[in-house]
Amino acid sequence: MSLPTLEALLARNYRVIVCARPWAKTLLSGYALTGFVPMQGKWHQDARTLRQYRKNHQHKTCFGLSLPDSLSSALIFRWAGIPTAGYRDDGRRFLLRWSIKKPTTSLHAVESWYYLAKQATTIWQQPIAPTPMRSLHLAGVPKADPTLFGLDPKQKNILIAPTAVGLHKGQVKIWPHYEALTQALQAQNYQVYMCPPPNEVEQALQNAPSATRLDPLPLLAFAQLCKSVNVVICNDSGVSHLAAAVNAPQITLIGVTDAARTGPWSDRAICLGQMGKWPSLENVLQHTHLISTTP
Repeated sequence: MSLPTLEALLARNYRVIVCARPWAKTLLSGYALTGFVPMQGKWHQDARTLRQYRKNHQHKTCFGLSLPDSLSSALIFRWAGIPTAGYRDDGRRFLLRWSIKKPTTSLHAVESWYYLAKQATTIWQQPIAPTPMRSLHLAGVPKADPTLFGLDPKQKNILIAPTAVGLHKGQVKIWPHYEALTQALQAQNYQVYMCPPPNEVEQALQNAPSATRLDPLPLLAFAQLCKSVNVVICNDSGVSHLAAAVNAPQITLIGVTDAARTGPWSDRAICLGQMGKWPSLENVLQHTHLISTTP
């Protein structure tokens, strides 16, 4: 969901060094980044890594933009000696050179991060565009031949993601009817696939044992898989955002999260359900048929 901010910075000719988990490097390979610094999730180690990167590459004039609200993200930049802009939440104010107050209106995460970047770049006297793009378009991810993944292009292929890591405010983030959905779609001659990462295979098999399981894929290949099927059906999770990033048709199932804040940022995504009420099986089937038969 940081792609609109990244693309706006690059469009304004900022030299961007991304600090993120290692898996993000491949996903961002289509962008003209100045550099990439892998973060491991331990702030003191990551701060040393960033400081050493800066020393090796002699980036003397360097500003930081801390998109996450976490204390650790601000600490990393502070200990690396980088003056940083960020939201002042969670006691971060004393760590930031430019402490930005959050807007009073409720924003989607994409809009919130973009607002922060807009305020920071205005202070830096090189402001980005006023508003973010309305859909994500991850660079460098071409549509792949479905046969590369073992899919029949003559069939209606559905990719489900019946897993989600962790809880949201103590509640399970997984729609409870994936197996019934799979069997109903198969009865209508749809091909239903899932491609969980290794650490989620067991959970996926429990939630949708009748679906055809594909071998785990690297993230970039998984993104291509999302573009190669007729519909992606998933929870409000990482798969939803990755499908949105490659502009794949998708149905995101909402039950415990707020789609207005964390839903997919895509004009090709349909969100069914709402916070506190999962969508019915019939509703999901109806929209799946509608999307999969739309040219």
